[in-house]
Amino acid sequence: MKKIALFGASGKSGQHFLTQVLAKGYQVKALVRQPSKITTKHKALEIIQGDVLSAEKVSETIAGCDVVVSLFGHVKGSPAWVQSEGTAHIVAAMKQHGLGRIISLSGGGLPYPEKDQPKFADKLIRGIMRLAVPQILRDAARHHEVLRDSGLAWTIVRAPRLTQEAARGQYRVGWVGVNASTSIGRADLATFILSLVEDTQYDGQMPFVSY
Repeated sequence: MKKIALFGASGKSGQHFLTQVLAKGYQVKALVRQPSKITTKHKALEIIQGDVLSAEKVSETIAGCDVVVSLFGHVKGSPAWVQSEGTAHIVAAMKQHGLGRIISLSGGGLPYPEKDQPKFADKLIRGIMRLAVPQILRDAARHHEVLRDSGLAWTIVRAPRLTQEAARGQYRVGWVGVNASTSIGRADLATFILSLVEDTQYDGQMPFVSY
């Protein structure tokens, strides 16, 4: 089984992913700022304390792994470019250690003109986000550029409003405005992200997962 370098394991979506990935038999190295937030104990889980903005800690996390799953993002007090700068550290460490594939999480506000067909409501939501959280959108776009230009195999999973509801066990994978809705439970989102560890059909793309 593959060994996964996981960033963002202590977040709400990250904890769902961590539980599922360990249950599937994968090994995980997780970089977290506050290890006390990880209540999961498992012989296949190695926790490294540190920050994604530390190139040294990112490299330590990635060493010996097979694939990267990046679920970190902006939280209160985050630096303006945390996602793009952290992703740049991850890409550099992947090249250093010979890893070729990364799965990253972002929001539905990140445009993908090649596939998206946003309807009026989608455009309205994006307009509100540009007013309310412009820097988060700029950072997400730059993180996409970092991955696009990396020469690595990458997938950016985009999601709409995230909920804490119990897993439904079903969801749709489409594009903004195409076979999509306005929410997804974190548990089902984690299931889709986990499926991409072995499924490469969305490499180089930005699928939108929703109910």
